[in-house]
Amino acid sequence: MSTDKERADLLSKQIIGAAIEVHSHIGPGLLESAYEACFCHELLLRGVPFVRQEPLPVVYKGVYLDCGYRIDVLVDNLVIVELKAVQTLAPIHEAQMLTYLRLRKLWLGLLINFNVPILRQGIKRLVNG
Repeated sequence: MSTDKERADLLSKQIIGAAIEVHSHIGPGLLESAYEACFCHELLLRGVPFVRQEPLPVVYKGVYLDCGYRIDVLVDNLVIVELKAVQTLAPIHEAQMLTYLRLRKLWLGLLINFNVPILRQGIKRLVNG
């Protein structure tokens, strides 16, 4: 049986493939919400399990607090995907992802910025620990 890390790694290839498919059809220049809708539709077409806009509470002294955090797309309860449509990915985007990974106790996250000419230039893979 494969480990969660191995499964997450395999899922990341499917996630990136789905994102490339979306980018090749609609290109850069749209709002993040449009990319999220198209990306989720592509995951659905590929049979990849996901949850969109998953709430992410902060646990403080044993109490779960809803602070308004939401994961853009949580794939198979293993990989966090944060979608962006920005000029360039900034350190704050990486910090956000690492925080989400820690709060959710997951290993792998993908930052995907659709506002680039070639999507591979907009993909950043981050790991927790």
